[in-house]
Amino acid sequence: MNPATRLSLLKPSPIRAITDGTPPGAIPLGLGEPTWDLPEVARKALLREPGPCAYVPHAGLTELRRAVGSFHGAHLDEVLITTGSQGALFALFQAWVNPGSKVLVPDPGFVAYPALAHMAGAVPVPYSLSADRFRLDADALVAVLEATPDVSVVILNLPSNPTGGGGSLEALRRVAEACTARGVLLISDEVYRDLHFGLRSPSLRDVTDRGVVTSSVSKGWGAPGLRVGWAVGDPAWLVPARVVHGYAVTGTATPAQWAALALIEHSETVLAEARAAVQLRWEALAAALKVELGQVVSPPDGTFYHFMPLPPSAQVDPLAFALKLRDEAKVVLIPGLAFGEGGRGHARLSFAATPEQLCEGVRRLAPYWND
Repeated sequence: MNPATRLSLLKPSPIRAITDGTPPGAIPLGLGEPTWDLPEVARKALLREPGPCAYVPHAGLTELRRAVGSFHGAHLDEVLITTGSQGALFALFQAWVNPGSKVLVPDPGFVAYPALAHMAGAVPVPYSLSADRFRLDADALVAVLEATPDVSVVILNLPSNPTGGGGSLEALRRVAEACTARGVLLISDEVYRDLHFGLRSPSLRDVTDRGVVTSSVSKGWGAPGLRVGWAVGDPAWLVPARVVHGYAVTGTATPAQWAALALIEHSETVLAEARAAVQLRWEALAAALKVELGQVVSPPDGTFYHFMPLPPSAQVDPLAFALKLRDEAKVVLIPGLAFGEGGRGHARLSFAATPEQLCEGVRRLAPYWND
């Protein structure tokens, strides 16, 4: 038996390829997984009074849709609740990406974007980020858009996984105008937007109501295991995606939606506490990098990722270097090459780990950077 041909272009995630073989005692700086407690309001929401655990509409629990809409300044019919932001992206790609069309993806960028394009029968086309901290480069993106026929979707990630780079309001507006002029769906993955350092990155909704924003409670609200996400945008984009999501999963788990609702209703407190937790971890990482490697670093625009330049000798085979770190130094990092050729010279270090893990992890890494 042979699997469906649509899988022929898919490869296992290099992130999982590295993390799944993690030896005992290794410091986990690979996965973007919060290490602070699930907020109490979510824990309480999961322990509801006795009663049925019923289905909810395909579009999601009405109260949750209303809360998400309020958070994003959107109406109820502009909100679709999904199984994580991945569920939102999958449904949008399946609804709007035609086989043989092109999907513009950031390079370096989240590993799921090209895979989602392939699963829809499309061709991912990379666009580069700025040389200045890997931020959105409107000139580079628009140039690729204008040079590429039959583009169905352009995807942004602000702030970026893996780089932590954001983008200016002006750059976002220019990209939105170019996509609108071409009739191309513009999706902005903003799952890290509320984990910011200083100014919050602009949202696609600040410049247009024609695209779609995706997000979830996984990062800012510290609840990746709930698997609750959403898409916010013009209902014309969302209705076909809702059909796809409904057939794929029926609906997002009801208890998880109860907990997500509690988190979003308490966003002011929950997000402030999450930013404090991330700030504490960033300070621990920055101090360790200065002591152990003599590096003075600046925080990302957002996220809990440090896109760390590799030693020159490691850039020939970044994956082999990452495996060496995992197996010898007992530290898990993700090579930037996993996110595209544009990330070859870097590694993604997740500082969502505990401060103690960050300090020990950098201490273990130091000999390999100074070799």
